[in-house]
Amino acid sequence: MSRVIVICGATATGKSDIAIAVAQELGAEIINADSMQLYKGMDIGTAKLSVNERGGVLHHLLGVLHVKEDSTVAWYQDLARTTIEDIHARGKDAVIVGGTGLYIKAILDDLNFPDTSPEIRAKLEAEAAEFGAASLFSRLTELDPAAAIAIDQANTRRIIRALEVIEITGKPFTANLPREDSSRYPDAMQFGLVMDREHLRDRIDQRVDRMWEAGFVAEVDSLIAEGISEGVTAQKALGYAQIISMRSGQMSELDAKEDTKRASRQYARRQETWFSRDSRIQWVAQRQPRLETILEKINS
Repeated sequence: MSRVIVICGATATGKSDIAIAVAQELGAEIINADSMQLYKGMDIGTAKLSVNERGGVLHHLLGVLHVKEDSTVAWYQDLARTTIEDIHARGKDAVIVGGTGLYIKAILDDLNFPDTSPEIRAKLEAEAAEFGAASLFSRLTELDPAAAIAIDQANTRRIIRALEVIEITGKPFTANLPREDSSRYPDAMQFGLVMDREHLRDRIDQRVDRMWEAGFVAEVDSLIAEGISEGVTAQKALGYAQIISMRSGQMSELDAKEDTKRASRQYARRQETWFSRDSRIQWVAQRQPRLETILEKINS
């Protein structure tokens, strides 16, 4: 019987390399669960593996959206589940890899997606325009602290959506997330990669330095020409948002680089908090032989 295997964790913990090694051992295919790697041309800043770096393993849901297009959890859930079924129909295992916790949860569990309300959304958008996203984020923190931990306070779209759901349903946004006993794939195996905070901080800073050396600014320049600033989701991506601000004269290049490091470290902490709430995840520490540990658990 074909299996679903998840490799998750914070940014810069080495998920992609481990996922490839696992997939090679199992003859599996990989499904991307990084919300920003869905976008075409967003390669350097998202640490998207090139075709030559994928070890001959077939990858799915990489570069499937234009930077002007929006992505939603419901859209991703449908596409990812269809991809799993296609992989299983070929008699292969599906390895899901990424750090977007809500996307992984959408694959595995029965998420509820309340209808939108144009009136409520318009009201919230007007408030954001007049008072700023920080005001809405403060309200979200009061109404649903767990959601505030999971959502980047710079992501106005997700803040508005969470507040919209709260107003529509009368319940916290996180109340619409499923319990762990409502899994679509109850036999899925989840493995989380974890590193000590100082080591992870160094890896994040080094990754950002390498991104700049690899031509990250030029990549964003090309995406600005393609209209990334018109996209609701893509322009908020870590590093991309900072370089867009740099190009608009709001910060220097040094400040953009350092702010990317700072924001990435904050994001890693939010990811750790999100994944730590799921008791189904089997954690693999950096001191362990990670590939061997995961394969042993899969085959036991």
